[in-house]
Amino acid sequence: MRIAIANDMPLAVEALRRALASEPQHELIWVAADGEEAVQRCQEVLPDLLLMDMLMPGMDGVEATRRIMQDTPCAILIVTSDVERNMTQVFNAMGAGALDVVAVPSLNPQCGSDSAALLRKIQNIAWMIGHKTARPPCTRRTKNSGKQLVAIGASAGGPASLVELLKDIPAEFAASIVLVQHVDEVFAAGMAQWLASESRLPVRLARDGEVLQPGAVLLAGTNNHLYLTQQGHLEYRREPLDQIYRPSIDVFFESVAKHWQGDATGVLLTGMGRDGAQGLKQMRERGFHTIAQDQASSAVYGMPKAAVALDAAVEVLPLQRIAARLVERLG
Repeated sequence: MRIAIANDMPLAVEALRRALASEPQHELIWVAADGEEAVQRCQEVLPDLLLMDMLMPGMDGVEATRRIMQDTPCAILIVTSDVERNMTQVFNAMGAGALDVVAVPSLNPQCGSDSAALLRKIQNIAWMIGHKTARPPCTRRTKNSGKQLVAIGASAGGPASLVELLKDIPAEFAASIVLVQHVDEVFAAGMAQWLASESRLPVRLARDGEVLQPGAVLLAGTNNHLYLTQQGHLEYRREPLDQIYRPSIDVFFESVAKHWQGDATGVLLTGMGRDGAQGLKQMRERGFHTIAQDQASSAVYGMPKAAVALDAAVEVLPLQRIAARLVERLG
């Protein structure tokens, strides 16, 4: 991929240069010293992937991400030296369209794992941008047992969209809600706490082996795939291994289509790539209601667009109307 860097720290830039140099299939095309320069350089030479720092003089990484995704959208990976201390800014940047976050690799040759984490994230994004595979749909019929589930998938732009959606769902909402957001397990607990602070419903990480409870919001919390079993339990599974972006929205949606015995609604929000589109189609063909976020309200109109192209969505709605629609159907 053609990769660019936005970072004002020379040591961080050098660490990123060395990491990229170890993978000859990647080309470093430019380096910007602040957010404003990154916005301008993206207008001149758009990269496939931008490695964006959070804290820079002048325009910070959050605002730069927002501007780039509005004017010249490209894949953005947040690469910063103090992720945990700047967690709010990280989630704000992801809400603006950044795909993921990773720590700046160390220049210490004994810290090769730091560079490996960065390169793994880059590989995941390269896969997500170019992923075109699809599996045959499941056509089982719904059995309505009175149980209600809302399955929501999101990627780039997802954190902010999830906050806006959850704010509008009342505390007495009767359905179970499961969120699958593309976020590394290192940051999943922080994201659950952040969502809980903005939601009227309790939000926490999904536990392996638990049964869904009405009125609770569960967030996929590991780098393995969240899966609904035939017995109605949630499990984390490594398979399928060919799903490189983990947790996969498709895997969870497809498990709901196969095993959920009740009423369900699938919701696919903003995100780059195609993850979730095929799973949403399987949910629709099973007889479940399905919703895709519309282009105007999406930070990145990739996953919802793929779902619309597959005729996977019963409804295509602006983000501001999705919560009301869920309450109308299931509340």
